[in-house]
Amino acid sequence: MSTILDIDGVNKTFGGLHALRDVHLKIEQGETHAIIGPNGAGKSTLLNCCIGRLIPDSGSVTFDGNNMIGMKAHDINHAGMVRVFQTPEIFPDLDLLQNVMIPALAKREGTFSFNPFKTLAKEKAIHDEAMETLADFELDKFHNKLAGSISRGDKRRLELAMGLIQHPTLLLLDEPTAGMARHDTNRTIDLLKSEKMSNMTKVIIEHDMHVVFSLADRISVLARGHIIATGTPDEIKNDQKVKDAYLGEGDDE
Repeated sequence: MSTILDIDGVNKTFGGLHALRDVHLKIEQGETHAIIGPNGAGKSTLLNCCIGRLIPDSGSVTFDGNNMIGMKAHDINHAGMVRVFQTPEIFPDLDLLQNVMIPALAKREGTFSFNPFKTLAKEKAIHDEAMETLADFELDKFHNKLAGSISRGDKRRLELAMGLIQHPTLLLLDEPTAGMARHDTNRTIDLLKSEKMSNMTKVIIEHDMHVVFSLADRISVLARGHIIATGTPDEIKNDQKVKDAYLGEGDDE
């Protein structure tokens, strides 16, 4: 396999807090790679450094052979690295169909500064693809409901649909099952393992070990801003350093 994302020696501080310490991580094309660790380990900070929301103090982030440091977030998104956030970033006053069509239009146009309402009604091809994508996530029957009115689990699936329709080269998932009931969690696992998504390169931050061990090909463990272990699920389960790292740390940002 070839490396699609190469994080090399990344450091990030906030005042006196060293959030990331010399992080080295390679994500291979086609794999599902989980990043786990105690609260406060720096997991969300690491993803933010990858997508342009934060600029590392030092180190490099190379995606698909290109340096991402200094690039604007929407340009990184257009390059094929798409993030699904822990708190769903949806348009609550628009219906589900519009929510899925907008990122598809934005990805095609290469910018998020356009006015989507001038083109939404005219885009039959994107309309049809959005309906198919909603169906993949069992949301098509709610396509004309306002996004703000659906359940938390359905909002999480809606944002996954908004990510998938952008045809990402790399999909970053930040706590994709956070706050879900077990049946919604299992439905989300099945979706992420479905034929349409099984070969997509994915990086998942997740606290639910049932989710991690159900999905991950490899797992990296972040503790106090530093990668302490990377391996297969079986290797990580039996690593004493990993077991010790989950004791007595603070909350993630």
